[in-house]
Amino acid sequence: MPPHTAPQAVLFDMDGTLVDTERLWWEAVEQIAGRPLTEADQPDVLGRAVEHTADWLAAATGRPDAELAAELHHEFADRVRTGIVPRPGALDLLAALAAAGIPTALVTASPRAVADVVLDALGADRFVASVTADDTDRTKPAPDPYLAACRALGVDPAGCVAVEDTETGVASAEAAGCAVLAVPSLAPIGTAPGRTVRESLEGVTIEELRRMVAPGLRVMSWNLWLGGSKVDDHRAKQLKVILDSGADVVGLQETGGTAAQELAEALGWHHHRAGENLGVISRHPITARFGDPDVGFYGAAGVRVAVASGREVDVWTAHLHYTPYGPYESAFDGLPAAELIAHEEVRLTQMRDALRRIAESSADGVPVVLVGDFNCPSHLDWPDVAWPVTKAAEEAGFADSYREAHPDPAAAPGHTWSPIHPVHEDGSGRPEPQDRIDYVLHRGLAVRDARTLVTGSPRPWPDVAGNDWPSDHAAVVTTFALPLG
Repeated sequence: MPPHTAPQAVLFDMDGTLVDTERLWWEAVEQIAGRPLTEADQPDVLGRAVEHTADWLAAATGRPDAELAAELHHEFADRVRTGIVPRPGALDLLAALAAAGIPTALVTASPRAVADVVLDALGADRFVASVTADDTDRTKPAPDPYLAACRALGVDPAGCVAVEDTETGVASAEAAGCAVLAVPSLAPIGTAPGRTVRESLEGVTIEELRRMVAPGLRVMSWNLWLGGSKVDDHRAKQLKVILDSGADVVGLQETGGTAAQELAEALGWHHHRAGENLGVISRHPITARFGDPDVGFYGAAGVRVAVASGREVDVWTAHLHYTPYGPYESAFDGLPAAELIAHEEVRLTQMRDALRRIAESSADGVPVVLVGDFNCPSHLDWPDVAWPVTKAAEEAGFADSYREAHPDPAAAPGHTWSPIHPVHEDGSGRPEPQDRIDYVLHRGLAVRDARTLVTGSPRPWPDVAGNDWPSDHAAVVTTFALPLG
């Protein structure tokens, strides 16, 4: 999609998104209910059509639902006429979209009578179309309202951004196939692939909206743990994990020699096998292969992948030496930062070699993703240790996708080592240091979402043969937006 046409349209929820009416609606429901509402009432109030809330109140009070709906309409409309306030940044964003020639629509679960009051207050000419609860057989969380708005505008839902403030509205927009910008008003909204969550509409730019509908690429980094051989039926379990993750490209470590080829053949994908330990599998064609053709157990290898109408991305996978292991030296031996850093020399040399090979193979305008098991923590996670391996990658222009998506290490540690080692395996009973040592780094892309992945509830070592999760590492999965071109 050319930059000047992306997004094709922006579709706005009304209550709590464009105007501060969620609280007015809450107060109106409280008035009719005759009691204060609580958090437990939110699913039947926030983002819901009047009829749904009326039915809910009818079940609780025994009063006729039609009578309750009429009273709710009246109470809410009166409050809107006297208390409507635009949400922060809403009018500025509408003005920017108008200046860029990007059409907008209002998509609300409120009735037409209420929506028209809000449209008059905001300026009905700001919107090309509006869809209310009166205009579709089903309203939110069904996709019908957003699909109706897209039909009215003549646009593809996949090329649109929906702006919502409730889980109900988000579910409706995502079911319709829209990218979502969630700006929670009264209740929190969790992150998810294809969804951007912000505290406010203030500062939202057209370029940010464009990135939300740009073609995506989901990249996964996964250490297979000696090919997966410690777990029964490991190949079938690996295939299920990859399919369920939605990954487009997977950078593998500890492949056991044949895993990349076998997984790719089973999936009908393309692959690159590098030595006995590294591999890349891709649902998109591989157009070039990079790195040392005689790479050993440790090292790096890369491919160029053709995605999204011929646009290309380089994807490298790396595996760095496992010893000496810094978290052990810190937790068990009490080594200070200077010694921990000094002991990273082997891994740092390996990372510098990988970065050199990446620089030699890079092409202008081609983004690069570097994934792998680095066997060391990140300087972004440890405030007192400037771990040099991740710093070297950062100095080479690579950003850490997980930390972009989750900036606070305390709130989102992102541990990848180890889902099966709660205690150290030497029999001492000491807790195993949990840390983030697997990464998806990038240069030239935008991060939509990043997460660690472990499926099921893996049993701890050594009772692992029956685990559904066939590895001793968590995987890392990042969804990128490709540059618009």
